[in-house]
Amino acid sequence: MDIPSLTAFLTVAECNSFSLAAEKLHLTQPAVSKRIASLESQLDTQLFDRIGRQINLNEAGRILLPKARQMLALMKDSRQEISNLKTQVKGTLAMATSHHIGLRRLPGILREYSRRYPEVRLDIRFVDSEVAYEMLIRGDIEFGIVTLSPDNPDRFESRLIWNDPLMFMAAKDHPLSGLKKVSTQQLSEHQAILPSSNTFTHRLVRKLFEQESLSLQTAMTSNYLETIRMLASIGLAWTILPASMLDDDLVALKTQCRTPSRELGYITHRERTLSNATNAFLNLLNQESD
Repeated sequence: MDIPSLTAFLTVAECNSFSLAAEKLHLTQPAVSKRIASLESQLDTQLFDRIGRQINLNEAGRILLPKARQMLALMKDSRQEISNLKTQVKGTLAMATSHHIGLRRLPGILREYSRRYPEVRLDIRFVDSEVAYEMLIRGDIEFGIVTLSPDNPDRFESRLIWNDPLMFMAAKDHPLSGLKKVSTQQLSEHQAILPSSNTFTHRLVRKLFEQESLSLQTAMTSNYLETIRMLASIGLAWTILPASMLDDDLVALKTQCRTPSRELGYITHRERTLSNATNAFLNLLNQESD
C-alpha cells in the first residue's frame, strides 16, 4: 500500500465523493479513481459502496480507515525525524488557532517568527479550539494554540501560556448594569449571548449555573467573540468574555459568583515528532508564558 493511494482513500472517505476528493488533492477524478482501484486490487476487496452518485465506506473500508491514518502518520513522523537531523528551520508549518487568540495574542509572535525564520511557510488554520484537537488527532496540523481543554486528554501534551480571566458584561442600559451586585439567580432571569454549547467556555459558564440548579437562558450563540461583544453592546443580552475585551460600550457586571478563567496555551500530540520549525515556534511561545 503506497502513500498516494492511502491519501486518496482517506480523502474520498472524508469527502464521500471522488470529484470533491480530486479537487482537494489537485488531481483529476480518473487519477483518484485509479488510486482507489489500485488499493482495492492490493487488498482484493472493495472499500466503498457505490450507490448511484453516493459513495460510502463499506465494512472493509471502515476497518482500513484508522489503520490508514496510523500508517500515514507513521510515515510522516519518520520523515520528520530524518528531516530534523538537519539543523535548518524551513519548510511548511501547519498550525491551528482560534480567531480570538490569533487576533489578540499572536501578531507579535508571528512577526518575530517570520523575521527569524523567513524560509518557513506558515499554514495557519483559524478554527474553534475544540476542532483543533480533532485536527491534531488526524495529523492535519503539528500543534494548536487554543483554549486548553479542562479534561486534558491523555494523547495530548499541553502547555499553559496565558491565563485568560473572563468577565460578565452587558450594555450600559441593560437592567443588570445598574445593580451593585448581580447574583447567578439574576443572571438566569435574563438572556445571554454565549459561544456555542460544545465550546470549553460555554461549559465553564454552564457549570456555574448547574451548581446552583439554575437554568441558563441563551438568546443566541456565536463562536466569534467579536460578534458576541457587538451583540451584547447593543443591549440584546448579557455575556461573558475575556476581560481584555471590555470597552466603553460595555459594563463589567459585579457578580456574586466566582468568575471563571480560561487557560490558553498550545497542544501537541504525544506520539508525533515535532519539526524544527515547530520547536522554534514553541520556544517563542514559551517566552510569552504568564
